[in-house]
Amino acid sequence: MTGPVTAVDPLAAGTGAAELVAELTARGQTVATAESLTAGLLAATIAGVPGASVVLRGGLIVYATELKSELAGVAPATLAVDGPVAASTAAELASGAARRCGADWGVGLTGVAGPDPQDGTPVGTVFLGVAGPAGVRVRELALPGGRWEIRRGAVIAAVSDLLGHVRASASG
Repeated sequence: MTGPVTAVDPLAAGTGAAELVAELTARGQTVATAESLTAGLLAATIAGVPGASVVLRGGLIVYATELKSELAGVAPATLAVDGPVAASTAAELASGAARRCGADWGVGLTGVAGPDPQDGTPVGTVFLGVAGPAGVRVRELALPGGRWEIRRGAVIAAVSDLLGHVRASASG
């Protein structure tokens, strides 16, 4: 008789999430998310790694525009002037996630997964914010594919970016 079969979480597989959890664990640091178009997919991906409970503080699903302000602390003026899909919104989502959840790192994701453009913003446009000890950085992505591919691509990019920032903060 053999031991229990341990399946790899299909959300975490191939994303780099295991490396991220290992890096954060080694540094005694934590992460939180504020997600719009991914609707919790990033937090679920991180949670799919054994040991994630040591580093994942929590996540905010802010799909509705007003929740970006109410839950994640995005300034109403940012939403009124720049809109829900903007670099400034992603930056404030990242900072708000870290602050509201008491984490060292925050990740904010907002964008358009489709099938239709949103307020003139093309499908596949994603803004990814990462907040950490050195401040907030935002990257704009143009992801191809349907809703799933765009959302999954945003998660993979977020894991990769956060891992890079964590590693850079340790060496800088």
